[in-house]
Amino acid sequence: MWYAIRGHDAPDALALRRVARASHIDRLEALRDAGRLMVAGPLPAIDSAEPGPAGFVGSLVIAQFASLEEARTWALADPYAVQGAWSHADVDPFVPVLP
Repeated sequence: MWYAIRGHDAPDALALRRVARASHIDRLEALRDAGRLMVAGPLPAIDSAEPGPAGFVGSLVIAQFASLEEARTWALADPYAVQGAWSHADVDPFVPVLP
């Protein structure tokens, strides 16, 4: 099943994101290479693809996992969570309808 993972950034998380970014991207690429990633990306704090020092409010990952528990475990092990860039993550089942 597909799951939507919404990582919520901790206050002043921009520096922590930079430290963990390469490892975070590696995990996303592993999902992509396994055919299990629908979409992933940051959520800018302002209406700009390059928010600069405003940073981000979090991240969105929609990926396929065997269970809700597996998706939650994956989210908790993400480098953004481990490094403290994410204060917490919401994980919900997701049913794609369109496109």
